[in-house]
Amino acid sequence: MQAALDWGVPTFNSAMATSSGGGSGSGGGGTYSYRNGATHSHKSSSKLDTHTHKPLSLNSSSNSSSKNHVKSKSLGPSSTTQRRNSTTSKDHHPSVPGRVRVAVRLRPRNAEESVADADFADCVELQPELKRLKLRKNNWDADTYAFDEVLTEFASQKRVYEVVARPVVESVLDGYNGTIMAYGQTGTGKTYTLGRLGEEDTAARGIMVRSMEDILADVSLETDSVSVSYLQLYMESIQDLLDPANDNITIVEDPRTGDVSLPGASLVEIRDQQSFVELLRLGEVHRFAANTKLNTESSRSHAILMVHVRRSIKGRDAGHSSENGNHPHSVKSLKPPVVRKGKLVVVDLAGSERIDKSGSEGHTLEEAKSINLSLSALGKCINALAENSAHVPFRDSKLTRLLRDSFGGTARTSLVITIGPSPKHRGETASTIMFGQRAMKVENMVKLKEEFDYKSLARKLDVELDKLIMEHERQQKAFEDEIERMATEAQHRLSEAERNYIDLLEKEKSKYEKDYMDSIRKLEDQLAMNQRKNEDSHIKSRAEVYSEELADLKKMLQKETLLRKAAEGEVNHLKIQVSELKMSEASRKSEILKVHKMLEEEVHQKEKLEREIAILQSQLLQLSLESDQTRHQFERDGLEKDVSSVDSLTSQVKHQQQASGNGEKPSIAKLFEQGLGLQKILSLLEAEDADVRIHAVKVVANLAAEEANQGKIVEAGGLTSLLRLLQSSQDETIHRVAAGAIANLAMNETNQELIMSQGGISLLSMTAASAEDPQTLRMVAGAIANLCGNDKLQSKLRGEGGIKALLGMVRCRHPDVHAQVARGIANFAKCESRASSLGTKSARSFLIEDGALAWIVQNANNEASSIRRHIELALCHLAQHETNARDMINGGALWELVRISRDCSREDIKTLAHRTLVSSPTFQAEMRRMRISY
Repeated sequence: MQAALDWGVPTFNSAMATSSGGGSGSGGGGTYSYRNGATHSHKSSSKLDTHTHKPLSLNSSSNSSSKNHVKSKSLGPSSTTQRRNSTTSKDHHPSVPGRVRVAVRLRPRNAEESVADADFADCVELQPELKRLKLRKNNWDADTYAFDEVLTEFASQKRVYEVVARPVVESVLDGYNGTIMAYGQTGTGKTYTLGRLGEEDTAARGIMVRSMEDILADVSLETDSVSVSYLQLYMESIQDLLDPANDNITIVEDPRTGDVSLPGASLVEIRDQQSFVELLRLGEVHRFAANTKLNTESSRSHAILMVHVRRSIKGRDAGHSSENGNHPHSVKSLKPPVVRKGKLVVVDLAGSERIDKSGSEGHTLEEAKSINLSLSALGKCINALAENSAHVPFRDSKLTRLLRDSFGGTARTSLVITIGPSPKHRGETASTIMFGQRAMKVENMVKLKEEFDYKSLARKLDVELDKLIMEHERQQKAFEDEIERMATEAQHRLSEAERNYIDLLEKEKSKYEKDYMDSIRKLEDQLAMNQRKNEDSHIKSRAEVYSEELADLKKMLQKETLLRKAAEGEVNHLKIQVSELKMSEASRKSEILKVHKMLEEEVHQKEKLEREIAILQSQLLQLSLESDQTRHQFERDGLEKDVSSVDSLTSQVKHQQQASGNGEKPSIAKLFEQGLGLQKILSLLEAEDADVRIHAVKVVANLAAEEANQGKIVEAGGLTSLLRLLQSSQDETIHRVAAGAIANLAMNETNQELIMSQGGISLLSMTAASAEDPQTLRMVAGAIANLCGNDKLQSKLRGEGGIKALLGMVRCRHPDVHAQVARGIANFAKCESRASSLGTKSARSFLIEDGALAWIVQNANNEASSIRRHIELALCHLAQHETNARDMINGGALWELVRISRDCSREDIKTLAHRTLVSSPTFQAEMRRMRISY
């Protein structure tokens, strides 16, 4: 497989290459045109004129009076015409064409190449003064190519930044989008050129670090903002290098403007250079790299640094004066300031490589394939753009979707291609050079990104509003002070009038009191005189009346004394009766407690008897299975012997099962060791005779009833054979016994996962749908109920129809089937409750989604205690997840929970229901609404 992009290397003579790249008079030394045709050398200052609003242009036909400023190379007459038109002003042409600028950088020979290629000349010869390079085909022939810049192996990092990145950075500061990208074979210095941090040697700082230095030096952190995102495209998956957990970021394209955004990526605001370097260091730690034959630290992903620069270019002075309060009534004249948003995208592409040279294998090989596919898609897009194709396949790769604005879009793009000197990699070097040649033919329509800053205007209006509010408060306070002063003055006047009126009233009062006292004295004297006259005549008559009244009072006193004594006697009698009633009530309470205790003992005894009945029913089922065994004559040799062994084993099982009634536990495994081998029994499961298969599956079911035999059965393939019987056989007896054996095996967690992986739940669901025998349905329901108790299998169990199969079996009215269905639902609800408490499940219950709640509520008060107990547990576990509360209220489950918390015979379930109702805000609110006292 050819890893590097290779469009073939055409043969160019020197004249052809020269004409395609421009004349020999092209300027060198890092001097080229940009920004409205002006030219800068690589030593020019990074300070930008923030008041220049004209669009930038990489016009190769710029005029300059300086001798050092010469015209850039053109790609042909059509491109020259387009670049001449790009000098028009922004007011008439919001978008201007700008060709992708391409620089080539040669890596010095390393120690290995110095030894291996000591006898060979370099395959590349650079002519930086002519901005050309020659690619040797042999000792006497070479192809010549022209580029915008040719950087020798001695070019410094600063020189590379000045000629490749600084124009793009200045464009971004002026409000344009810009892209800086490195492309080349693995190990040729792409990451060194772009991402070098320069911690040990500051001169080695790469384009990323130097770009941020210039951006922070030019912006004002008070009015402007700079934020970055750092991503990697690894195996067609966009991952956040600043947040490794965010490993699947989606690309969103604006259908109106075509802009590409990554809403899920981390966006960190940058305030100083040190924090930016720390972010780059963090991103490099999380970036994928591998050791190959060509590079000890080969990048296995495309790194993408996005720098968003937001600058306010108008309205700053007006904003400051308004904030200082100089013009409190200038709100009507405020206009939203203009904001320029530039985006710088620095792309460190993973190196193209040939598999036979890099030695990639295993996962590294898959990484190399993904890298080469994405680079191939990028090459196809550039080919289509260079040839003015009607269709450009940007959607073939996430890389091309991300770089859509960089090639053929609205961004100003600089591409640096890195090559090595070794003739051993001449093919990869030629492919890289041809990639750069095609990229130089791509024209972008550079567009200024300006918009009105309504948020800033809103902040200014908020400031004006605050000032008006403060002014209103001051005026309101002055008005209230004036009202208070007037009220105080009125109060003083009112107090003075009241004092005057009180003095006048006191004088009048004293006068009238004096007259009143004089009149009283006169009347008292007259009254005393009249009383003395009448006293003598009335004394005698009054004495007679008083004596009669006294006699009557004495009689009444005697009667009251007698009544009081009678009442006291009655009270004492009532007290005695009350004490007797209290004693009888205490005795009745003790009797009630005794009866209640006896009832509880009866309930426990009843549950114990029910469990014993269930065990006896299971034993009865096994005995009935054994009683169905019959002897048959087999035509094939050796089969009769095996069947007789099975019959002998079965008779021994029956004998020990009969002995188990006397306290001896049957050991089917021991009898099995004395009888047939496990493989022979399992082979009989596939016998042609149906009776033989029934006989064999019954023996396997009996063996699976003991935990010690379950592992042996699974290891010997017994589980697979049982599942195969469910799928292939149509016999109801085989279905019943096989389902019972699977139910026994499903009590082990490892076996549960094995049953699910082999499609057991689907087979059990189909068996449940077709079976009509209650015992078969009971066995199938028991198997599914055991699987419902595994936390790891919840989603898969529901996805393969396990819950619906359980609910479908309630069509059978047999209480044993309903008991197994209720047990399965309780196990499933318990696992969901545990997942909810651990925070791994937030959605509502699968049971509710599959319609199980109606059946649960309907059977919550079932007469059978085994069904009722499981249903009550299921309701309590469902209610513990707050998301299910509203559905349970609508389904009538709240009343059942209240009943369980009050009347349940089992204290653990009763306590669980009470705790659930108390802790749920939804249930509490509903009970208050329904006026349920709790």
